[in-house]
Amino acid sequence: MGMGTGTGTGMGMGIPLLLLLLLPMLHPAAGNVHEPLLILEGPEQGGIRLRCLSERPFSDVQLLWTDGKGENLTGIPAPTDTGSAGSSLLLRPGSGNAASCRILDPRLQTASESSVVVADVFFPATSPWLPAFLMLLVLGVFLLLAAAYKLRRKNQQEIQEEIEDLKGELEEEIGKFQKENQEMEKKIGHIQAQLGFRRAQSNAVSLTLDEHCKHPNLVIQGKSWIVTSKPGSKIHPKAVVVAREGFSEGKSYWEVEVGNGSDWELGVLGEEIRDSLRNNGGSFPEETVPGLEYSLGEFRLPGGKLERNSGSCRVLGVLLDQESRILSFFDAEEKQRLGLLPLKLPGNLFPFFSPSSDGKALGIRPVGVGGPQQ
Repeated sequence: MGMGTGTGTGMGMGIPLLLLLLLPMLHPAAGNVHEPLLILEGPEQGGIRLRCLSERPFSDVQLLWTDGKGENLTGIPAPTDTGSAGSSLLLRPGSGNAASCRILDPRLQTASESSVVVADVFFPATSPWLPAFLMLLVLGVFLLLAAAYKLRRKNQQEIQEEIEDLKGELEEEIGKFQKENQEMEKKIGHIQAQLGFRRAQSNAVSLTLDEHCKHPNLVIQGKSWIVTSKPGSKIHPKAVVVAREGFSEGKSYWEVEVGNGSDWELGVLGEEIRDSLRNNGGSFPEETVPGLEYSLGEFRLPGGKLERNSGSCRVLGVLLDQESRILSFFDAEEKQRLGLLPLKLPGNLFPFFSPSSDGKALGIRPVGVGGPQQ
């Protein structure tokens, strides 16, 4: 805590703290000296309202305001109900955030002064955490007023020790507040991700596999499962099965159980490529098609943005958004988005499936139904 002219320092973790210097600064003079009482009334019109009170009437004393540089400020006379002298000042951000109230007694030739310094963070703003900071402000004022009250009864060393203890308690409270904010932001982010997944899942569609549009080395089992008939062999070009259904508008969502396959690929392709696959026996042409690839524990999304580069994903959700022209992929078990890809293919788009070369099957899963893993 600073004293004298009202300078202050930050405390703990780089968080600016409010330093209110409510202790009178007395100038030596003969006779009794009545120090001003400086009160912080709260936010008003983009600033903070301050009030300075004297025990004596305007006929005996003068009240003057100055800023942190000693320049005069204009206050508003505000006498009390008892007739004592008083003055009000609106302290605005950018004014140095410091103000002093001085009481002058021309007859006795005495003066006394009280000062206040307010950090920028406590001025009115649009921050969603402002109410919490104001609560800390009130706590800080209370603690400093308690220290001022005891100043008349204890020596300086004892007061300094108590102030340090109070500062430590305040820093501890601020640390707890920051930690709670971080945890809350993390929870909010998790909830927002789940809401995004639920919105995508609400556009679920049914898919069927096209027996006439698949690679000859792939086998369709039970109408919805795909497995390679030659595990361990590398098939070039990539072997795929295409769905019968195509989507040219709106939003369409489907889920695929990929299990623990070591490599697979899912995505969409255009009608022209679908027709070419039918004629060429389910082998990819040279064109690149939008899809998510998985191999040896890592995800690849050429031309797109991944939010998770590695890990496992047993159930993959795919959202084809023809309105926004975006293809999104989700970890359906974690309810988190894996990545998104802008669509450049026009027209009717068909889902395609390329299973793992290690013989592990992948299959279309009705949304909301947890089928057995193969």
